[in-house]
Amino acid sequence: MRHSSKRSPWLAASSIFLVGLVVVIAVAAALAPGLLAADDRFGWEGRSVAAGVIFVGSYIALAIGRIPGLSIDRAGIALVGAGLMVASGALPLEDAYKAIDLDTITLLLGMMIVVASLRISGFFSVANSWAMAHANRPLALLGAVVATSGFFSAFLVNDAICLVLTPLVLELTVALGRRPVPYLLAVAMASNVGSTATITGNPQNIMIGSFSHIPYTKFAFALGPVALAGLIVTVALIAILHRAEFAGTALLEAPPSLKVNSNRVLMIRALLATLVMIALFFAGVVPAKAAIIIGGLLLLTRRMKSRRVYEEIDWSLLLMFAGLFIIVAGAQHALLSPDIVAAVGRLHLDQVPVLTTVTALLSNLVSNVPAVLMLRPFVDALKDHDTAWLVIAMASTLAGNFTVLGSIANLIVVQRAAASGVTISFWDYFRVGAPLTIITLAIGTLWLWL
Repeated sequence: MRHSSKRSPWLAASSIFLVGLVVVIAVAAALAPGLLAADDRFGWEGRSVAAGVIFVGSYIALAIGRIPGLSIDRAGIALVGAGLMVASGALPLEDAYKAIDLDTITLLLGMMIVVASLRISGFFSVANSWAMAHANRPLALLGAVVATSGFFSAFLVNDAICLVLTPLVLELTVALGRRPVPYLLAVAMASNVGSTATITGNPQNIMIGSFSHIPYTKFAFALGPVALAGLIVTVALIAILHRAEFAGTALLEAPPSLKVNSNRVLMIRALLATLVMIALFFAGVVPAKAAIIIGGLLLLTRRMKSRRVYEEIDWSLLLMFAGLFIIVAGAQHALLSPDIVAAVGRLHLDQVPVLTTVTALLSNLVSNVPAVLMLRPFVDALKDHDTAWLVIAMASTLAGNFTVLGSIANLIVVQRAAASGVTISFWDYFRVGAPLTIITLAIGTLWLWL
């Protein structure tokens, strides 16, 4: 303990020093053109160096999730990185504005409003209670959790589904006298697997839908079967690796009458709006357009103050996305040359197994959303853009189950469980998540390749 207490200040001091160094490099790159006006080659090289340092520094910090010694989160890191890209001259301000994909931001915002309306109305509590009430055995209860988490995550952003379902599942399993950990693992893993199915399932798919312009229906038909097969594997693996919880055929005691707060009028209204929105997606309406219109209309009510919905929106996630768009655009503008594109092309990313492997590895190194942004410039060089984007969507999402750090959804479940006194260790997650990731990636690769 004494050693770690001495090491911590050194770690914080080192982190702050490195952050200061990145800032100095960015400022130096900004001043270089004025000081070296006679030879702009040094100014251009300085901006390239600054862009590389800012890009690498930002992504390391984003992968860790914090900067030791500083009270800053991922959204703040992305904003600082974006600001330094502009300050260094690696990306002009007007190009920074253009780099932000407004379709992605708009779709995310609209989906958050819809999910918030469903949660506030009590819909998720009612749906979860109904599903659990009809599960009379532990294995059936597990199946109900996986089906509920996977189904809702297929159409609504999986991070939001985990926020909603984790406390509900935790409350029910404790009340039934069951071990919560297997069922909480089911919430996280099924949300990742289920979200593979559609463009609106998770943040990286939302970005891919905006970049690729793949129709919602085509995307769902391509990856829906992978998600369905993955959910079946999820139930099987958790049941096998937690045999003590699911062995036998003993019936569960009648579920206790858990208190469910709901507003019938708001619930019906929010549910109808959600169904209309999903129908519009399948009808070919641009998802961002459908989501923001439906989300805006849901705010027109006398029964609920708009402020309650705003409090449910993850504004920091929207900020992080905007920052990431600018960071990647700055690196692409200053560093991405035809030689680099050609070198990456020699990796044979046009082959499904190769692209799956690269995407999965990159997603576990820097997280899935940054991985998608990093791969975007290289997709343009591939012949079959649609297949490439489907592979990236599949691999970046399913790779999120490899470790507890693989996706935000996992961290939400673990942190919410810890707040209630239930610990999910790294090994608890990894012993199920690692084989689940390998099996589902194999299924997805074969489905899209053969």
